[in-house]
Amino acid sequence: MGRNKKVIPQYGTVKLNGIEYYRTRIEDADGKRVALYGKTAEELYEKVEEAKRQIKDAVFRRSTPTVEEYCEKWLKMQSARIRVTTLTDYSSKVKNYIVAPLGHKYMAEVTADDVKMAMVPVAQKSSSVYRSVNMLFKCIFNSAVESNIINVSPCQRVSAKGGKPQKDRESLTDEPVEKLLAAIKGLPPYVFVMLGLYAGLRREEILALQWDCVFLDEEAPYLSVRRAWHSEHNRPVISTELKTKATKRDIPLPDQLTECLKEANNPQHQIM
Repeated sequence: MGRNKKVIPQYGTVKLNGIEYYRTRIEDADGKRVALYGKTAEELYEKVEEAKRQIKDAVFRRSTPTVEEYCEKWLKMQSARIRVTTLTDYSSKVKNYIVAPLGHKYMAEVTADDVKMAMVPVAQKSSSVYRSVNMLFKCIFNSAVESNIINVSPCQRVSAKGGKPQKDRESLTDEPVEKLLAAIKGLPPYVFVMLGLYAGLRREEILALQWDCVFLDEEAPYLSVRRAWHSEHNRPVISTELKTKATKRDIPLPDQLTECLKEANNPQHQIM
């Protein structure tokens, strides 16, 4: 079967400095008409075809951002409705697991295989990290579909199952707890450890706990979790905006912790 021959149009000619050139005009990516010249009709034809490819590419780049550009925009849109700590977590995962492997690609170029390949190294992380990155992929590309940047999300059939399952944690028994407390008795971490052991507080909750939320004189002593500590730009911040509604809670104090807090009570300072 023979190859299709190029059909070269009948171009006009023009003389420049006494030399005759073939000339035609085309519309560039900005809608402006520009002139192209060639010493032969064949040369001009090749220039026109190359210019058309460049114009098509320029129009495509304007209509669809790169993955890196759209991820930056998506994160900025999320910043209006999520906590700073959540945004920091999202930003880190997007940078390391989405932008790093795919940031140079245009959104419309990304295929399901590209996403699956990007998830391969993530599968070596914990299952919680895997689920989180999978969720971010789907949210970002679904948002692009809603904004008519792409027609179909390449993440539709990417499985959310993956990553290494977390190992079961063993609770401390009485003997190691006694050894730990004996080793740090009288040291600054003692109250911190007691709050973790006997009240079950998280690190960020202990660091934000203040005496106005500790009620030692009640018939049944308790503490209230109303604040959380986090870092913003390497600076400590204590916020009353907690992660979930369930995080705000009252915790009864056992005798050991009640006595510990009474000894440490100093209304001028935070507990930790």
